[in-house]
Amino acid sequence: MRLALAQLNLTVGDFDGNFAKMRETVARATAGGADLTVFTELATTGYPPRDLLTQSGFVDRNLAQLDRLAALSTAAHGLIVGFVDRNTTPGEKPLRNAVALCAGGRVVDRRYKALLPTYDVFDEARYFEPAASTSPMVFKGLRLGVSICEDLWNPKEFWPEPRYRRDPVGELAAAGSDLLLNISASPFELEKAAVRRELVRQSAVSHGRAFFYVNQVGGNDELVFDGHSIGIAADGAPVVRAREFAEDLVLYDVPGGAPTLQPVSTSAEESAYGALVLGLRDYVGKCGFRTAVLGLSGGIDSAVTACLAADALGPDQVTGVLMPSKYSSDHSVADARALAVNLGIRALTFPIESVVRGSMEALAEIRADVEASPDAMTEQNLQARARGALLMAHSNTYGSIVLTTGNKSELAVGYCTLYGDMCGGLAVISDVPKTLVYRLARYINRERELIPVSTLTKAPSAELKPNQTDQDSLPPYDVLDRIIEGYVERGLGIDAMAAEGLDRETVAAMVRKINASEYKRRQAAPGLKISSKAFGIGRRFPIAARY
Repeated sequence: MRLALAQLNLTVGDFDGNFAKMRETVARATAGGADLTVFTELATTGYPPRDLLTQSGFVDRNLAQLDRLAALSTAAHGLIVGFVDRNTTPGEKPLRNAVALCAGGRVVDRRYKALLPTYDVFDEARYFEPAASTSPMVFKGLRLGVSICEDLWNPKEFWPEPRYRRDPVGELAAAGSDLLLNISASPFELEKAAVRRELVRQSAVSHGRAFFYVNQVGGNDELVFDGHSIGIAADGAPVVRAREFAEDLVLYDVPGGAPTLQPVSTSAEESAYGALVLGLRDYVGKCGFRTAVLGLSGGIDSAVTACLAADALGPDQVTGVLMPSKYSSDHSVADARALAVNLGIRALTFPIESVVRGSMEALAEIRADVEASPDAMTEQNLQARARGALLMAHSNTYGSIVLTTGNKSELAVGYCTLYGDMCGGLAVISDVPKTLVYRLARYINRERELIPVSTLTKAPSAELKPNQTDQDSLPPYDVLDRIIEGYVERGLGIDAMAAEGLDRETVAAMVRKINASEYKRRQAAPGLKISSKAFGIGRRFPIAARY
């Protein structure tokens, strides 16, 4: 059987646009002699549809989409398609995460997802009823063991403590499947691709069957899907590896076809960069924007964000705005201008001193009746808010999306200003800790100097007061990032992190800052997720709490 593995960038709810893309894919697969084209999880809707699933019209459109796709199939060329099915069983959830086998112009069989993830960014039990059992589907005499995303992730041989009691892939193998297929919408996170490859390899070897895994690609809101579809022969040899961070259609003859193996990222910096560029490009485009604007401070964070934006959108679609104050150093302004020239982006300069001075004067009058004067922190925040207001005004005038430039380390401990540097439509590097920001900068400069070297070597500073550096109020970033990784991503407490060699008092102080800054993060722009735990939909902590 010749398989066509269709790794597509689908937009949630774009039924006509997605159908056109899938129809063209079927035509290409048919021209290539494919017997079966395999699409990804919830391909009819795009993933994740979230609460659009509560709209009956949305579910109806998805079922109509399935019928349109089924009509593309023939007796010779079948389709595997992920979709949303209705569940009419009383007392159960009204929907199922489903997969259809289409042949001869109609749906000939369907199966349902058994394992519904409810951790991190997933909340599928909110909508779907899990399958009580599963079995192969038959096409052209082959028994196809088709599973859906999470169904792959629970073999007891792979995990010391499996999350679920069932192993649907094992069940499909035991039921006599000749071939194993998994249709997926698995979001990117650093180092996850290697885990997927090994998981599929071990499943193929342990069950003695070829295993093909097809993953969605593209950015949808905070999530980035890296594609990276794979096929493993029964002996564990890789035979298919699709492109990373790009659409792909891979044809492969089962068994014994010639391997098709695209290269993979060789470092965390390379994969993080690819994910951020893809996520930024798709967020901007799918939200209806063409251009982006951001503040250029001469610092490392805005420099890396500008590089990502120029790569994702094209330099001619990006504007950098320099907004110096009386505290801005000459070298920061020079670095920002040099970066803009190196990238080929437009650069504007709006000094903010008069705006801040006018705000301070107005505030002094407002507070005169309480015999108080604005303090130093008020002035610092007004500088950030003046910059935020100018960027939003530029957005209003030109229709550009504002990109915020704060990193994960700053967002974690509240080293950011509400309605100031947090203003914007997308927080591009909000899941990138400061130490990784520096590594990304070096990766960006690997062939030629785009980011001025002085930006990488000077002490990081918000430049909101004389001679300020970040380490005036924060521990060194290598220490802070270890604390954030331990507390936010691994869920460790103060004692556990102290036992790993971190200073207990420092850990306790930073944990307090992380907890106290939850209200700020709740008001932040959406950010692109690249770690195992980002500040976003996958981390749901209360604001009013005393734990």
